[in-house]
Amino acid sequence: MTETLLAQDILKEHRKSIDRLDAILVYTLAERFKHTQAVGLLKAEHSLPPSDPTREASQIERLEDLAKRANLDPVFAKEFLNFVIAEVINHHKKYQE
Repeated sequence: MTETLLAQDILKEHRKSIDRLDAILVYTLAERFKHTQAVGLLKAEHSLPPSDPTREASQIERLEDLAKRANLDPVFAKEFLNFVIAEVINHHKKYQE
């Protein structure tokens, strides 16, 4: 019985950490999108293309390297960044309309 209570306490602490990290992720993404919004508006004002394939490839390569150093699956990190980049490009295209 005591082992079960100990396991429940440990589980509770892990879940608190997960909840805290989820909040950090959401606020970090919100901050990131504030900057990409400013970039999108700047691109629209100066008739620059909404996408920059060279920059995107560089960012993906950089994130894969960071993921490897953090012991995070680099394939997952790449897919995640590709998703974020696609969303940013969609926003930039809307600013150009």
